[in-house]
Amino acid sequence: MNATRKTENVREKRTVDTTGLQEMLSSGRKTAVEIGTAAGARIQVGRRVLWNVKKVQQYLDAVSE
Repeated sequence: MNATRKTENVREKRTVDTTGLQEMLSSGRKTAVEIGTAAGARIQVGRRVLWNVKKVQQYLDAVSE
């Protein structure tokens, strides 16, 4: 099995894994998953979980206003 490649710039991605979501939000795993779930941004491909960056950003914009 090949390891997943990590890139530095999260803001240019369409999706991120949970670790990338944590980095994007500067939060812990539990908070990142709660925000991603509330935003409806969870994407599951097989056993892998990805998060839609655009939906998370839109959710945060709506909540912060």
